[in-house]
Amino acid sequence: MQKFLVIQTAFIGDVVLATALVEKLAQHYPDAQIDFLVRKGNESLLQNNPHLHEVLVWNKKEKKIRNLFAMLGQIRRNHYDKVINLQRFFSTGLLTAFSGAKESIGFDKNPLSFLFSTRIKHIISNENSTKHEVDRNNDLIRSFTDDHFTRPAMYPSGADVAAIDQYTHQPYVTMTTGSVWFTKQYPVEKWIELIGRFPKDVSIYLLGGKENVAESEHIMNSAGNSQVQVLAGRLSFLQSAALMRSARMNYVNDSAPLHFASAVNAPVTAIFCSTVPAFGFTPLSDKSFIIETPEKLSCRPCGLHGHKACPEKHFKCALTIETARLIETLEK
Repeated sequence: MQKFLVIQTAFIGDVVLATALVEKLAQHYPDAQIDFLVRKGNESLLQNNPHLHEVLVWNKKEKKIRNLFAMLGQIRRNHYDKVINLQRFFSTGLLTAFSGAKESIGFDKNPLSFLFSTRIKHIISNENSTKHEVDRNNDLIRSFTDDHFTRPAMYPSGADVAAIDQYTHQPYVTMTTGSVWFTKQYPVEKWIELIGRFPKDVSIYLLGGKENVAESEHIMNSAGNSQVQVLAGRLSFLQSAALMRSARMNYVNDSAPLHFASAVNAPVTAIFCSTVPAFGFTPLSDKSFIIETPEKLSCRPCGLHGHKACPEKHFKCALTIETARLIETLEK
């Protein structure tokens, strides 16, 4: 029996996209043991995944180095055949290089990749050569699987579906207004404008984490639409995904909820502000729309991940997006 370990200790969206590798490995090695390593806090994304044997959790916030070496010991005791590292940082490079696995696989940008048995070139897409992150990750296992595209997957349970049932008895959309990076966020005033112009026969649920509650309540109170309800901070990752799956439309930034939609094939309208679709993080749902500024801005994109503030101080990449274009995707 083959034993695989997939390592992705980055952000929520990165973990969701990495599940495409789990799907591909399960297709080619149905009897294999597939484990997955995440940072503490992201493990619930992988609950109910029928292809996973064990989810390993590294606590990076408390006693980071001590926990890192404890995790290394656990990995070595598990005697993996292949360790597949999607991360490009020293810590996961150490776990991979000294895993004791028969084959250690990772991207060449990892500082310890010279110790891996297999190094794969990592190329960020641009307008002349676009490659989705899922395809980029698949390069790591292509030699022993195939070239076919495989969608990421999340698996809400029956209990997750039951938890959101009360919100699904009428037509509804979801809006997730937050992002880790400010310049990836459609501005608050634009969300308020969108909701104010939204059809009054459609319920609107504002999603997000506990950190998004105050902003969501401000948006709700300012929009003048009685159909708005704040669910931010009240639903788990999988419950949010389940709610998105049955929505008429889901409005998101270039952030993790975009990938939730891809993982449950939910309809989605993805708003790209400072970042661009060419980076390879576009939606994968059958019904998906990408909205970005029609203006050719010399400052866009201003970075791969965004910034805490607009470097040019005008934020035209977001403010020049017309609200009507977002409402049109609901009609389509």
